[in-house]
Amino acid sequence: MTETLSPSESATLTGERADLLRTLNKHRHFLRFTTRDLTDEQAGLRTTVSALCLGGLVKHVAAVERVWVDFILEGPSAMPDFSAMAEGDFAERADEFRLLPGETLAGVLAEYAAVAHRTDELIAALPDLDATQPLPEAPWFESGVRWSARQVLLHIIAETAQHAGHADIIRESLDGAKTMG
Repeated sequence: MTETLSPSESATLTGERADLLRTLNKHRHFLRFTTRDLTDEQAGLRTTVSALCLGGLVKHVAAVERVWVDFILEGPSAMPDFSAMAEGDFAERADEFRLLPGETLAGVLAEYAAVAHRTDELIAALPDLDATQPLPEAPWFESGVRWSARQVLLHIIAETAQHAGHADIIRESLDGAKTMG
């Protein structure tokens, strides 16, 4: 499966949609590039005091992108009920940041490619970037706020860029390789 729309599909996009897609794909590339030439063991190593590893970051970014695209399509029901999260839910969320036994870097990259392709198709086909959904109740969201599809896509771009930066630090700590420079 391709990671993005084919050149002919993306060539038909113009303006804001092309800009969103181009920017998102740039930051996805930086994140994926940090994993180049790594073994599964290396992709699962923690190189800083945080619990983050490269494979886990890719896994997390894919999960975040998937749930936010679901939010664009389905509204707040696509999100977990944050107020009802129990200890097990938080443990499951923590597992999102690491490679678990049986998971591989190739596997999480393939899942990320599938998620990215779905998002790219949505960007190309969504009838209205101004369509809004109410944010779910959560301590980190202001009550009663609605986000447009555009705001959600910008959030996905910001999340991807932030974690691509984290990944660059982890990779440099691992073996000195850098995404840029």
